[in-house]
Amino acid sequence: MRRLLIALVTLSAAILAVVVVRTGLDLRRIQNGERSAAAGLAAARTLAPDMLSYDYRTIDQDLRRAQSRATGMLVGRYRELAATLPAEARRRRLVQQAVVAAAGVETATPEEVRVLVFVNMTRSSSEPGGDGPEQQVSQGRARLLLVTDGDGWRVADLSTLLGDTPAR
Repeated sequence: MRRLLIALVTLSAAILAVVVVRTGLDLRRIQNGERSAAAGLAAARTLAPDMLSYDYRTIDQDLRRAQSRATGMLVGRYRELAATLPAEARRRRLVQQAVVAAAGVETATPEEVRVLVFVNMTRSSSEPGGDGPEQQVSQGRARLLLVTDGDGWRVADLSTLLGDTPAR
């Protein structure tokens, strides 16, 4: 009977130790995710205008800046964009300015954060031979996938979401 009691106490202590260790690891993971969420959200608010804005007068620099904030396959997509957009932007004198209106974290881990960004977009153009400058203001959404590279956050994926934005 004494052996059984010792075995049960030992087993209970071992189970309790496993539960405590696992709970501690889960707590650390949650806290790291929360820190990443806050840092990623702040980074997304800064990076989104850089990724979505350009001016025909400085478009080459604007695209290089956006590309420098990208990583992975998104770098190639900006390279492709740099091959086609500048000529059209200069011809039509396009200026696109994105201003973050709101942003929220969708998911976060210590390594990556997915952020939904609501942006106010101002786009102006002046067609050659047209009636003059034309300005258009719209609201849009973009989803940014940010990854940490040990030296800050970079945008690994960016998708603009079409459709009406929800009313506040």
